[in-house]
Amino acid sequence: MKTASERYAALVRLVESRTVTRATPALLLPAGPYFDLAGEEFGRNLLLTTTNNGVEYCLRPDFTLPIAQQYLEDGLTGAPSAYTYLGPIFRQYQSTPVEFEQAGLELLGQADADNALDQVLTFARWALAIYDITAPSVRLGGVGLFEAFLEAAQIPVAWRSRIRHRFGHPEALERLMERLANPEERVEAPAPDSRDTVIEIVTDAMLSGGLSLIGSRTPEEIADRYLEKQALESAPIPPETVALLQNYLSVAESTETAFERISEMCKQAGFDFDEPLYQVRNHAAALAALSPNADVIFDASFSPRLDYYTGIVFEMTGSDGEVLASGGEYDRMLERLGAGEPVKASGCALWVDRLEREAEQ
Repeated sequence: MKTASERYAALVRLVESRTVTRATPALLLPAGPYFDLAGEEFGRNLLLTTTNNGVEYCLRPDFTLPIAQQYLEDGLTGAPSAYTYLGPIFRQYQSTPVEFEQAGLELLGQADADNALDQVLTFARWALAIYDITAPSVRLGGVGLFEAFLEAAQIPVAWRSRIRHRFGHPEALERLMERLANPEERVEAPAPDSRDTVIEIVTDAMLSGGLSLIGSRTPEEIADRYLEKQALESAPIPPETVALLQNYLSVAESTETAFERISEMCKQAGFDFDEPLYQVRNHAAALAALSPNADVIFDASFSPRLDYYTGIVFEMTGSDGEVLASGGEYDRMLERLGAGEPVKASGCALWVDRLEREAEQ
């Protein structure tokens, strides 16, 4: 059995392969991009400091975002690049500052996105093998597959973004599904003719009520929210479509069984969904070949909480249920960071301390 130092040395060799560039982002990074990309929920886990001119910085909470930023700043948009990393990250855990060590791989601008994801899965399995973890539990999810399902099932456009934004947030999605399954009886007042009309009505109401027009919610924001609600109310989802959506989200079983179940439910609903399923099937098969002892399931409701993920996502857990590795395809991150053209991206992060604990059990 290898010692802890031998395992770590093997991980370093994996990270410093000749085919990749080992990245070492600064320990202190601007906090703004993390709030913009990951939102307040992730932001609460940051360890923050503020400069004299009011700019917020944070101790490095991950490697993916600064690597993606550097890729764009170096003018590499569209160029195939491979980065690895190994080092500390810093977050709050139960209101206590904690330092973790992470390793990972990021593949940006690869011509063959499917092959890039398979390389990411292979990297994760190699890393686990260093720690003698040969039979992890693996959960696959499909963000792009879910978006394709919403379109194929003819979910009204007005509802798609609302449902998608709750994907990966089980409690919020469950509340929305409950609302869709049990619509309230209501009589709505006629909607005003235009956005400008609504803004004027809201402005008059705020001023007559003594409210400031400069605050957390402007008349424009209130008007847009009102019009969105009107659009949703005017586009109800048929009960059978709600039931189909709930049935899809309930799928969480072995990959082949899961894909067959999804395929069959879609055919019964009157549409063929086998082509969108094809890509996920292939990656699941590649993962099974790579790690035949792993327990692999497809969970249709699984998604990271970060909405820049776009395709297949995964997490690998150990015997105690802790996540050892996670990742997937995240094309939207580069776009939201200002890339002038679409950039394919996939990667994974591994929790080194957890890997070591699993190896010692």
